[in-house]
Amino acid sequence: MTNKDLINKIASSTSMTKTHTEEMLSATVAVLQKELLAGKSVQLQGFGALEMQRKSARTVMHPKTKELTTIPEKMQLTFKANASIKEQLKNL
Repeated sequence: MTNKDLINKIASSTSMTKTHTEEMLSATVAVLQKELLAGKSVQLQGFGALEMQRKSARTVMHPKTKELTTIPEKMQLTFKANASIKEQLKNL
């Protein structure tokens, strides 16, 4: 699903115009990005949680050359679905 698809679906299920829906979605994404980049987790009730996790540096071996390489530390965005979504996924 693209942003345009999401905007169309939200606008058709509410009384908001597509322009207003697009503005609300852009503002929501901006707030989510700001909070996540500040190191805070974002809890969306009925959906799940988004948070940044630090992945520590590690050494790996190239399978063909057997050469050791270090993968640097990085931050990674993670999502944890809430219990109702997990339950629905079990029933697919």
